Amino acid sequence: MERVIDDFLLAFVALLSIINPVGLVFVFREMTVWAAASERKKLSSRIAIYALAVMLCSYFFGTFVLAFFGITLPVLRIAGGLVVASAGWGLLQKRPEQEAAPAAMDTAPIMQMAFYPLTMPLTTGPGTIAVSIALGAARTEREGALIVSAVGGFVAAAVVVAAIILLFYRNADRIVRLAGNEGARVVTTLSAFLLLCVGIQIMVTGVIEVARLAMAPA
Repeated sequence: MERVIDDFLLAFVALLSIINPVGLVFVFREMTVWAAASERKKLSSRIAIYALAVMLCSYFFGTFVLAFFGITLPVLRIAGGLVVASAGWGLLQKRPEQEAAPAAMDTAPIMQMAFYPLTMPLTTGPGTIAVSIALGAARTEREGALIVSAVGGFVAAAVVVAAIILLFYRNADRIVRLAGNEGARVVTTLSAFLLLCVGIQIMVTGVIEVARLAMAPA
């Protein structure tokens, strides 16, 4: 049991620090500012489910998928970092919009945003995928009961992180109101800038890894 707790804490801290739902809740609210509160709550549930699926699929099947397509982790970081940086840059350039959605708009477009871009790359981006794949790869190096503890710890951590995402996103309106209009605008701008920085950092890490592999002796 102690080993399961250790594996849980390792995965939980790694996933939560990468995803950072506290900062992303303001970005989520800004990207869905024109949606109704009921639509935003439906979105939060769907995003939490998608995020959990992304973490679990990356953990159990990530290495096999990358190997099948011949994609390396550095390339995944470069491509994913580019998408994350693009999302952050777009938010920084975005002008304030009206709260109400256009009268002719139905709910289909907002629901289509649930997986892309709100789950990927905003919530569970390349950093989350890379961490999940790395923990999954470490699992294969264990034997017997140690594998069970690793799997149990990660699954529990992924479920808890998904629940935290749901909690924050579902209460996005309330959190933004507590912060106030000016405070929410400041936090949103800072979060968008950090998102841009995170995307660039992920890309730089990928480029460094590719360069290191290229210069390694055959």
